[in-house]
This record gives sequence, structure tokens and C-alpha cells, in this order.
Amino acid sequence: MLWPLLFLLLFPLFLLLLLLLPPLAVLGQQRSQDARLPWLAGLQHRVAWGVLNWVAAWQQWRLEQSTLHVGLSQQQALKWCLQEARSPHCPLRESTNLSTFRNHLPLTKADQAQEEECRGQLLSPTSNQYHGEASLQVNQATLLGLVALNKAYPGVLAPGGTARVTSTSPWPSPLPWPGHALGHVSPPEAKDPGALLLEALRSPGLRALEAGTAVELLDVFFGLEADGEELAEAIAAGNPGAPLPGRAAELREALEQGPRGLALRLWPKLQVVVTLDAGGQAEAVAALGALWCQGLAFFSPAYVASGAVVGLNLWPEQPCGLYLLPPGAPFIELLPVQNGAQEEAASTFLLAKAQKGKEYELVLTDHGSLTRCRLGDVVQVAGTHNQCPVVRFICRLGQALSVRGEDIGEDMFSEALGRAVGQWPGAKLLDHVCVESRVLDSSEGSAPHYEVFVELRGLRNLSEENRDKLDYCLQEASPHYKSLRFRGSVGPARVHLVGRGAFKALRAALAADPSSPFPPEMPRVLRHRHLAQFLQRKVVS
Repeated sequence: MLWPLLFLLLFPLFLLLLLLLPPLAVLGQQRSQDARLPWLAGLQHRVAWGVLNWVAAWQQWRLEQSTLHVGLSQQQALKWCLQEARSPHCPLRESTNLSTFRNHLPLTKADQAQEEECRGQLLSPTSNQYHGEASLQVNQATLLGLVALNKAYPGVLAPGGTARVTSTSPWPSPLPWPGHALGHVSPPEAKDPGALLLEALRSPGLRALEAGTAVELLDVFFGLEADGEELAEAIAAGNPGAPLPGRAAELREALEQGPRGLALRLWPKLQVVVTLDAGGQAEAVAALGALWCQGLAFFSPAYVASGAVVGLNLWPEQPCGLYLLPPGAPFIELLPVQNGAQEEAASTFLLAKAQKGKEYELVLTDHGSLTRCRLGDVVQVAGTHNQCPVVRFICRLGQALSVRGEDIGEDMFSEALGRAVGQWPGAKLLDHVCVESRVLDSSEGSAPHYEVFVELRGLRNLSEENRDKLDYCLQEASPHYKSLRFRGSVGPARVHLVGRGAFKALRAALAADPSSPFPPEMPRVLRHRHLAQFLQRKVVS
């Protein structure tokens, strides 16, 4: 009970610091180029870190208490969701009985139409509609993530050590008042991606690079290669800021050496790349790690699904992306998954009942929509923290391929494609999506099959032999698929190479959809004909 007492005693001091930090931040930004005020930047940084560490310690205490008593915590989360429900006629508002809750609200299946309905009802983690328990959960992810990052990589959040290069932030909850003090070379509220990248390129001493998601960072490096000369000219001319001809020359030289290791050539002190994990990001992380960000660690402070923070990353030093499922809002249930498919007759489990090594589909309920929504995100339990499961995310059930009931999951297909690309000399996979042939009406005169669109580095044309290797790898991965291929019920997968920038344009088209969640989840299976035809027009081989 020590932390609540300390909080009450120190809360007035905390409020005073919050009042002092904004004017300090403004003054520091106005005079950041003035060498006569190094003490101000140092004071601002120390005060900001003192406040942040104090609040983070309180949040860590809250997290420890909630994970130690996970059953009670989940009951409180369910009560909050029911009491805050938007519907004034909610029959469950006064009840927290789990059986009553399950009986009145059956699971919503994750077919395409219902999945879109659920996504439209859940809130963005950065939305100002979040309040109470939900906002605490979002703030917790940011505060604990910042402290964990600084502990794993000392000095990355020193003044001038961090730059964000996308309009979106990897931190679920923005912290505008200490953002500049904690290391950002540009104001955290800046939105123009071009200006953000230019500011980062002017700062050779960066220790951490931030982007909203890995696919967004991939697009940044594509743009850097395409517009490198224009950026170098702006830096040399001092647009904006003072002219830096030497730094412009370093940028040109770094770009001439190709993509591999580019980030470390531009920023020799860089240690870590921070992005927010969401569906479909693993491939972009792999491409970045193999090329532009080779030799750097990656860290995601949280896992976000359908706009809700569902996992906290407290272990930046772990390379495999482990997340704690916290017991707060939104209310989380676990639906058992066997052999890549849902158990239709199975009932959901609460967090304390999760078993190590087992796979579960996440079911979320929030205060905005009393819908027990099956997200389709599958997790595998890797361990526990107190009484809560620590998980790694495996795949999304909604991204499975099935033209004859074979059910090739997202993880299985990605693994098979990775093995096939590994047999294509010099090729590096940057991105891919699949389309079932019925979507494109491309099965006329042939058996139904997969149309696969890939973007590569190091290979400009695909031979028929290379194209066939994907189908062989799929047959090795799935005996069911192999049987269907042998009988001729399913035709061979057709592989198409698209031109550079095709997936960047596809992501722009997806982001323009007002119903798109934040952060944007990269689809691996396209269900809409107009999107598939969009990529068809980008095919070069």
C-alpha cells in the first residue's frame, strides 16, 4: 500500500512539474540553437525524466497488482466495459456475472463482413474518446515502454538522440510535454513526413529511429532512395536550417553504397528502431533488418489489434517480440485454436487459464461496442508474468487462403514463400499479397489457384523454374494442399513480380479508406477485386 500513499503525497509536486514543463519546452525549442543555454536543455531533460520515471513506477506498481490478482482485475475490466457501454438500454449494465455476459453476447465470427463491423466499432488507441481504464492502459504502454527502452539501450533518449520519420508515432499515447526534452530532434507534434525525414538526416548523432509501423518505415527508405539527391540539395542549401554541405556529401556517399546497412552509415550511433507492432508487419521488419537497418535492434512498445492495445512489451532485449496480455480494458478472452483452426464448440478462457505452448484466438470487448469480437489474431503462450500470459503473435485467421477447403494459414504461407525466395539467387523479399483466383476470375479453363504478387530486391525477372518453387514449398508445408494438387483440384500458384513502389501505392490506397484502423494492418490476402486489379497493373514479370 506504499505506492498509493506516495502518490497522494507527491501529486501536488507532480502537478507543479507538469505546469513548469510546457514553458520550459517552448523556451528550449526557441533557443535550441543557442549554445549559451546548454543548462536549460539538461535541466529540461532531467526534470522530464524524473517525472516520467515517477509516473512509470506508479504504473508498474498498478500493473504488478493487476497481474497478481488477474481474476479480480478482469472482473473489474468487464464491469467498466458494461457500465461505460454506449447503449443506454444495455441489459448487462448492472451485472458482472461472466456466464450471463457470455449468454447474452455470443461470439461474433470473424468473417469479412462481421470483421469490418467490429473494426468500425473499436476505438483508435490515440483517440480522445478513450478515458478511464482504457486511457490508463494506453498510457501504461507508452510510459513503461519508454522506461524499458531506455534501460535496454542507455542513452537513446538523451537530448537529440531520437527522431521520428513518419507522421504517426510508435507510442500508443502521445507525450507532447516531455517529447522534445526526451530526445526528439523535431517537435513531437510535427506531421509532415518529408520535413521529419529531412530533420533526421541533418542529425548524424541519432541513437533511435521511430516510425509508426514497420511498413511505413519501409516506405520511408524507398522514398529516401528515390529522392536522395533532392534531400541532399536541401540539406546543403540549408532548407530548412543552416546549410550543411558536409552532411549532404555524407548522404550522397551513403546512398551510392546501396541499401544494405544504409541506416548505420547515415547514423553511426544508431542502436534501435522503434515501430508499433500490428498485423502484417513481420515481413517488413525482416526486409528492413536484412537491408536498410541491418545490424540494428527492433522494438515495439505494444501490440495493437483493431485499434486497441492488447499486448505490452516489457522486454526490449527479447528479439522475438513477447507481449504481456494485461487484464485491464478492453476485456480480453482467449478462444482455443487447434491445428490453425478455431474450435467451434470451445468456450473462451480468461487470462489466468491460459496454458503454456497453447494457441488462442483473441476475443475483445470494449465499452464502445458490447460485441465479443473474434479478432482473428492468434497468439501462442510463451510463459507467464505473475498470473497473466506472455505471448507471441502467430498469425491472423482472416488472412488464410482456401480455394478448396485446404486452409493455408498466413504463417504457413509466409514460411513457404520465404523458403522459395531463398532459392531465388540474389533475391530479397520486400512485400507480398495473395489473391484467390475467383476474386480475379482467373480460373477460366483451369483449376482454382492462388495469384501471388511479390516485390523483390536483387531480381528483376522471374523464370518459370523460380515461379514453380513456391508451389513445391507449399506442397511441402501442407499435405492437404499437396493432395489437392496431385488430384488436380487445385492449380499451381501463379507468381507475379511487381515494380518498385507498387506496395507503397497499395498501402496509400488502403490508408485512404476512412474505415481503415490505426495502425494500418497490412493485408496478406486481398478479398476485393479492385485492389487485386490495382496490383495486376503493376506487374513487370
